[in-house]
Amino acid sequence: MKYLVTGGAGFIGSHITERLLADGHQVRILDNFSTGKRENIPVSDAVSVIEGDVGNFDTVRDWMEGIDIVYHEAAIASVPETVGNPLGSEHTNYRGTLNVLEAARQAGVRRVIFACSAAVYGDLPELPKTEDMPVRPLSPYAVDKLASEHACQVYTQLYGLDTVALRYFNVYGPRQDPSSPYSGVISIFADSIHQGNQPTIFGDGEQTRDFVYVSDVVEANIRAATAPAAAGKAINVATGTTITINELLSTICRIQGQPCDPARLPAREGDIRHSCADVTLAGTVLGWTPGVDFETGLRRLFENE
Repeated sequence: MKYLVTGGAGFIGSHITERLLADGHQVRILDNFSTGKRENIPVSDAVSVIEGDVGNFDTVRDWMEGIDIVYHEAAIASVPETVGNPLGSEHTNYRGTLNVLEAARQAGVRRVIFACSAAVYGDLPELPKTEDMPVRPLSPYAVDKLASEHACQVYTQLYGLDTVALRYFNVYGPRQDPSSPYSGVISIFADSIHQGNQPTIFGDGEQTRDFVYVSDVVEANIRAATAPAAAGKAINVATGTTITINELLSTICRIQGQPCDPARLPAREGDIRHSCADVTLAGTVLGWTPGVDFETGLRRLFENE
């Protein structure tokens, strides 16, 4: 089969690409390389790479022809950047999704799997987060992800294009770039410690996150491409367990054999206080459960550094 992976040179997109190639498929990557890296792309005759912007409909349409399945991973993933540039966020994060959906509809694509985000839930106190609970986005990034998710559902209901929105929680693993503002806290902490620098905790460090290892996220994506009952749905991808930022840093320091003395700065605007997913629907619809526990995932990450 032929797959299009937008953002395929990025963190999660490159791991999806790697898995698709291992499964014997052909992959077309569309990436503007604003954050993605060419060295993340596996070397293979089954891969073709297009440098382009998902915000440009003509580009997306031209490279959608002949594609069976789309993984739409391209995004501006930095919440602070979207707060500072909401129009840029809309161009990439919402309009980019709409371009992918419309080009896929015109090209007769079988299914589009969209990388949504737990950010759509906002900071409502109810935990764990279930897919049918109210949402309250707190940033342009979250607004665009939620709007994109609704667009996916409309394209399924109105046009018959199969879509699945996967609400990623805090994904971590190899290829997260700690020097990038898009990177996750784990890779930032690990790099600070590795460089002999003092890691920084924003706020009191008691905010909680549901961290999920990238290989589990890839498996959820693979299953989402073929699960019949997934069409038109939004599905959490997480572990259903949480850890505080303080505990996270302590664990990294212990594994690395380093002292733990973080700098502390005020909490950042738009940050979520607590986050934890209910992953029941993923188990029911995708037949998926997370397979990598947190400490195992951290050790795998450090082994790949």
